[in-house]
Amino acid sequence: MTPDRDLAVLSRVRLRRIDAADAPAIFTVYSHEEGTRFLARPPMVDPVQADEMVARIEAGYADGSTLQLAIERNSDAAFLGVCLLFNMVARGARAEIGYILGREHWGQGYVSEALPALITHAFGALGLNRLEADIDPRNVASQRVLERLGFRREGLLRERWIVRGEKSDSAIYGLLRSDWT
Repeated sequence: MTPDRDLAVLSRVRLRRIDAADAPAIFTVYSHEEGTRFLARPPMVDPVQADEMVARIEAGYADGSTLQLAIERNSDAAFLGVCLLFNMVARGARAEIGYILGREHWGQGYVSEALPALITHAFGALGLNRLEADIDPRNVASQRVLERLGFRREGLLRERWIVRGEKSDSAIYGLLRSDWT
């Protein structure tokens, strides 16, 4: 189940479907060197990559495989970043959760405001039982966000990714529906 347009309208932000008009903002977020430092993918270098990402996002809406949403500021409709559910496993009632915020919006609590609405949707309307997050353990800000939301660190996968030529570990966090409710 995907939202018609808005999944949630919160005090400072809303979560809404991404569409083709968001491609330039997606490129800005995903092309920033520091902002993408802990992603398992390199920063975007060509705006066409953002167009391709939007096409994959729309395909995910159509087949239910992913749910990627814009985090948009209410006061001025600024595109702040993206939060998503992906690698959904229906039989296991689980998915992975992810998020990225434009560098200029870090440290303002936007992700901490947006993620609870996505988590509530995952455990409610989507009927999931478990959410997982795979983060670089050096990403202390992301660790703090997840732990504040009740995620528990469940393990460390050593040298799981090679990011920009550098071996990178993965810290695995999990949240159960029973932890959330």
